[in-house]
Amino acid sequence: MSRVLVTGSAGRLGRSVVATLAAAGHEVIGVDPAPGTPRDAADTLPADLTDPGEAYSVIARFRPGAVVHLAAIAVPFGRTDATTFRVNTQLAFNVCAAAVAFDVPKLVVASSPTVLGYGAPGWTPSYLPLDEDHPTLPWNAYGLSKVVAEETVRTFARAGGGTRTAAFRPCFVVAPEEWEGAPTQSGHSIRERLDRPEIGATSLFNYIDARDAGELVGALLARLPELERNGEVFLAGAGDALAREPLAELVPRFVPQARELAAALTGTAPAFSSAKAGRLLGWTAKRSWRTELA
Repeated sequence: MSRVLVTGSAGRLGRSVVATLAAAGHEVIGVDPAPGTPRDAADTLPADLTDPGEAYSVIARFRPGAVVHLAAIAVPFGRTDATTFRVNTQLAFNVCAAAVAFDVPKLVVASSPTVLGYGAPGWTPSYLPLDEDHPTLPWNAYGLSKVVAEETVRTFARAGGGTRTAAFRPCFVVAPEEWEGAPTQSGHSIRERLDRPEIGATSLFNYIDARDAGELVGALLARLPELERNGEVFLAGAGDALAREPLAELVPRFVPQARELAAALTGTAPAFSSAKAGRLLGWTAKRSWRTELA
């Protein structure tokens, strides 16, 4: 197994990625200015990766076999738009540039399904379920920053060199402790999101267990050399929706313009398809709110 450097290792997604990769036998290096990186990491380093010099220094110091870039302002509207855009795009560029400059063999960058534009006033999907081919229609600084991050990955892929790259779009990340009642990134509990469907309606009830997302990252690192295209993008979500009612009934209530399209979502089917990850990576989510909720 290889040395994997994980940025944002103390975050709700980063913690599970570190634990999953370490359990698979990788030597994991956590990079995060905040405390909280799991003890599974072989080493940790607080670093400000918005500084190009620090980004290059971190890669030069550890010479990893792979970089998993998760560090970012993680939600829309948590900071000013200017700060969110500047920080997220600078992080993505610096990490990609440093990884490619030092010929890191594998580079995986976290994006977001918000690039598809849901939640915008009057937004109508082109089709359901949503997948990687759906047009990107960002309407806020966070979504725009993630579109730029994906294009940054593709730019470095087009530039050539030996680094194999990919981006992934994890749905609403649920950390293990949040199944027990801890607040989610929206501030609500999972049970509140289920009891009050209007909370999750703007995101079309998407979610993923952080451990499943960690396993997707592991699958990506294993399969990157085999992928036909450098710079692929993968959606990653649970196999169902974070809702007690079928989306064919819920979506028309909150997104009436998508009433006809929602008819394609039968039973517990989610509005986001992870079929590409299943087809190219052999990955499917194992966990559901139906099995994990305390």
